[in-house]
Amino acid sequence: MPRLVPFRLAAACVLALAFVFCSAAIAKGPAVDLRVVGKGGKVLAERSVAAGATSIGTSPKATCLGAGTGGSGRSVKVKAGTALAALARASKATAALRALSITDHYLAEFGLGLCGIGESKATSKLSWYLKVNHRAAQRGGEQTKVHAGDEVLWALEPYPYPDELSLSAPAAAEAGKPFTASVFSYDEKGKKEPVAGATVTGAAAPTDAEGHATVVLTEPAKLIARDGKDIPSNQATVCLGDALCP
Repeated sequence: MPRLVPFRLAAACVLALAFVFCSAAIAKGPAVDLRVVGKGGKVLAERSVAAGATSIGTSPKATCLGAGTGGSGRSVKVKAGTALAALARASKATAALRALSITDHYLAEFGLGLCGIGESKATSKLSWYLKVNHRAAQRGGEQTKVHAGDEVLWALEPYPYPDELSLSAPAAAEAGKPFTASVFSYDEKGKKEPVAGATVTGAAAPTDAEGHATVVLTEPAKLIARDGKDIPSNQATVCLGDALCP
């Protein structure tokens, strides 16, 4: 009779390893697409990041919620799978996002408060606007859950918050030949509409009534759309032939 013990042992080891690897993957948190727009519409980051559990420092200087509302100065834990976890994890690898200015003054009632990201600071007129999949979050970043593939936006804006722009363009084009890029806006409820009059990188004229613009490139580029006080769009990478993409 063949001996089954080694096989069972091997199978058990495989299952154990799978459990370890799966547990490690879960611990990292869901991968989301994070975009951060700072003061003056400056894009601070646009990248994929795992919204894993992490720790973050609070600061007594984080007083954007009013005098005497600064943080304790202690380090606090941020749970995985939240919009704040995605931002905190990204800040550890992206210089433009450091340092985060966080207060835990109202931790028990409202969670952690975000006052600053890098050089972009909240003021009496500007605050951090959080959207997930183009919809305004109804809670703070620490309490807003995210899932794999979600689009997470943090933008420093005045209230009432402006619309968010979104840009779509082909991934590849031919040098010197026109192609179409399209610009849409999303309001706080996620309603999508075409944007007329927006400027797009490489376009000779603003978008038409349907949100379309004709773009001509002579080298690979990252396109972005802007329109007045609206939140600038995502960056759309367009490659040309066999040239390296930006």
